[in-house]
Amino acid sequence: MTTQQPTDAQLAGQPAAYWTGVAYEALITYTRNRQAEKGYTQPQFWLLRNLSVNDISPDGQGMTVPELREAMSLYIRPEDDLAADSAVLVKRGWLRRDDDDRLWLTEEGEQARVDLSRNAPAIRAALHEGIADADYVTTLKVLRQLILNAGGTLP
Repeated sequence: MTTQQPTDAQLAGQPAAYWTGVAYEALITYTRNRQAEKGYTQPQFWLLRNLSVNDISPDGQGMTVPELREAMSLYIRPEDDLAADSAVLVKRGWLRRDDDDRLWLTEEGEQARVDLSRNAPAIRAALHEGIADADYVTTLKVLRQLILNAGGTLP
């Protein structure tokens, strides 16, 4: 069965919110599946990144799970369980927990963060296959303008 491609006029009349939602789910699913194949979850990678002074953390200080949840509030999904994911990372020796229940990145965890970050270019390349950089930039500019038109703010 072949699917007929919609015309430009038909596409122009379709709701952006629908398509951005479909795209978001497909992109997240693809990314998380690739990461799972490598033995980690996206939230585990975010935990490492948020605790690394060499990445997102401004000071490398430990954080509690609620503090990490707040720090990740713009991109964490409702089903993400940071307590469970952090427990896995503690067991692996990538994080340690102090007496105040704060999580700290270990040297092994920093090396894991560096190693896991090497997976991102291949994921990005697969997702961007067949898309010219100029088209990608145009798409992002359009999305940014849609956000502003809807009264949103840009990060």
